[in-house]
Amino acid sequence: MTTASELLSGDFGLAEHLERNALAFPEKTAIIHPDGKDADGSIRYTELTYGQLWSDVAGLADSLTEIGIGYGTRTVLMAAPGPDLFALLFALLRIGAVPVVVDPGMGVRRMLHCYRAVGAEAFIGPPLAHAVRVLGRRAFAEVQVLVTLGRRWCWGGHTLAALRTRERGGSVPLPAVRGEDLMMIGFTTGSTGPAKGVQYTHRMAAAMARAVHTAHARDRDEVSLVTLPLYGMLDLLFGSTLVLAPVSPARVGEADPAPLVEAMSRFRTSTMFASPALLRRLGDHLTEHRIPLPDLRCVVSGGAPVPPEVVTTLRRALDEKAAIHVTYGATEALPITSIESEEILEETAALAPLGAGTCVGHPVPGTEVRIVRVSDGPLPHWDEDLVAAQGAVGEIVVRGESVSPRYHAAPAADAAHKIRDAATGRSWHRTGDLGRLDHQGRLWFCGRKTQRVRTADGDLYTVCCEGVFNAHPLVRRTALVGVGEPGAQRPVVCVETEPGVTDDQWATLVPELRALGAAQVQTAGLEVFLRHRAFPVDIRHNAKIGRERLAVWAGQQLRTAGEGRSGPRARTDAAATASRMTPTIRADGGSLSATSVASTASAASAASATPLVARRQRIRPRRGRAWLLRGIPLAGWAYLAAGLIRPVGQPVLVALWWIDAFLSVVVHAAQIPQALPRGRAAGRGAAATAALTMLYGATWWRLLPAADAGACSGDRAGSDPASGAGPEAGGAPQSGGESPCEASATDDDAASRRAGRRRLGPARRTRSWRADR
Repeated sequence: MTTASELLSGDFGLAEHLERNALAFPEKTAIIHPDGKDADGSIRYTELTYGQLWSDVAGLADSLTEIGIGYGTRTVLMAAPGPDLFALLFALLRIGAVPVVVDPGMGVRRMLHCYRAVGAEAFIGPPLAHAVRVLGRRAFAEVQVLVTLGRRWCWGGHTLAALRTRERGGSVPLPAVRGEDLMMIGFTTGSTGPAKGVQYTHRMAAAMARAVHTAHARDRDEVSLVTLPLYGMLDLLFGSTLVLAPVSPARVGEADPAPLVEAMSRFRTSTMFASPALLRRLGDHLTEHRIPLPDLRCVVSGGAPVPPEVVTTLRRALDEKAAIHVTYGATEALPITSIESEEILEETAALAPLGAGTCVGHPVPGTEVRIVRVSDGPLPHWDEDLVAAQGAVGEIVVRGESVSPRYHAAPAADAAHKIRDAATGRSWHRTGDLGRLDHQGRLWFCGRKTQRVRTADGDLYTVCCEGVFNAHPLVRRTALVGVGEPGAQRPVVCVETEPGVTDDQWATLVPELRALGAAQVQTAGLEVFLRHRAFPVDIRHNAKIGRERLAVWAGQQLRTAGEGRSGPRARTDAAATASRMTPTIRADGGSLSATSVASTASAASAASATPLVARRQRIRPRRGRAWLLRGIPLAGWAYLAAGLIRPVGQPVLVALWWIDAFLSVVVHAAQIPQALPRGRAAGRGAAATAALTMLYGATWWRLLPAADAGACSGDRAGSDPASGAGPEAGGAPQSGGESPCEASATDDDAASRRAGRRRLGPARRTRSWRADR
């Protein structure tokens, strides 16, 4: 097999690596991408060779230079995953321009703040993105060059189609791009803090490619299914073929796995990268339909901890030769560590229910990982005294060529996240994650530093505590949050159950969870459990839990329930309840008897504390006023339709028609990113949310529950500075509906308090758990 390592030198710009590949094998397929549908409804794919791709890149590079984009030009690049994205990206890299990449899922307000902070000088995007740019002029005050991907509306500038057919005056001199030059500015999602612009150099990106190549045995003979554009760029550096997955990057957790499997079978993909949310759906689909994928040899997951049961499902569904790698990294350093499924299932997974955290493996070659003592303040200078004791939990710090040296124009962020090492002249990056190194040098992830629960008795680490409760077969996942001021927070465990868990099962589940918690030191004091229908997650991977938003919701639930009141004791003893449980099967194939569970629970029978039952509220806004407001956009659409059927001739009416068109089409469309999280919270699909937002605008989506409420109808939207929810973001109660988010109810009158709640079907699934260890 031909190695790609010689093409991954950090001395050159990344576009030069692509050019070398195009010269070496111009007829090889570079990109396979969805391109509409055939008459029978199946997805149609189009292929692009390396020669064709490089010809497009070279032509676009010349055209971009002629219209004013050159070396160092900070250029907003917003394009859907596809050939246009990669052609524009490498064209910008070839001329030394600096693409600015912001995840649109963070919300329009944050996105505009990022662009304003970076001082963008050029803007490349589709018409809808330009509409947002027009509305947010202050964020783009320095933009001089405009390129529209599609048809221009009411703004000037150039179109991508025109750039491709542009007549060039002659040879355009191109700068020599070197490894130390700034390659890209990519913003963090801001899921646990303000979004920061991460500076990538060409040398750093080449080091990332080398790390992935070594850790996962990647090479140019691969056919790779891509669900994240960054990995597609690496595939083009390797010289392999990338297949763009027919999924929306913003909704991978809701993707239909059937088209993915069809594409993987059709193009005989050998590798893929996906988030845990997508791999869960993929594994279940392969198991249910028994579809073999004999060519798939490597699956890589990242973005969030991968539950062991997802790894187990994939391991059973895929060919025995396929390797499943779980990676850990950050926007500022990717990848950091990696671990394969065999090690997870045979060694580390069994320790998670004991509170050990999640093992993310050994550091990848070229990356050094250390653990420093937890500190919320800056650490300006490296000192060995900062290092935590062996095996102790502390903050994860990392250094290496694949680590970003600094943030863009953010000295405060540099001071908070970088530790200068005077001896080497290089810096350690503080990830903001908590973890520990075991005696084998493996890294164990314990949660985010800002999300640790700081009680009067000490800190609780989210991932360590959640692993104890996630082992229960009726629990899909949990989230530990703190309510109150740091140092005196009350710990609350939010629980997302498996589909089909009924109210009666939930009432029985709570004492069982308390029993599990009482069996471990770090979870012994956790007694408050709140049921939540669907956790808020990050937009990029649909897997990172928004614990900050859950903390706001949990505080509301505690206040609604009357936190300080005392109630009747729970009538169900934890040990007796556990002894009635159905035996389950462990991941290693051994049986787990109900007796062993009872022995664990009996030691914790005292953990059945005073129950907490949230009283539900029905908040019904005035329907007449709501429909009166919705009549305004409906009247606007009627005026648009009338103008199309019978055009008006008076200048004033023509001007009003165009203003109406702008408000109804552009403004409503710009609100869709804000409406989607609220639509998910209310149980609406993405298509329905987009359609209703286009029809009614803010008069519809602002009446939905805020995403911070985690899809809980009947709860008022809390104010969350981190996510922009609250009055300024349009937080408003939902009209009517039952609340699906239920507090733990185990007292004698719990059944009456739950009367009228929606009943679900029987639980479908049991999960392996090891409470006997």
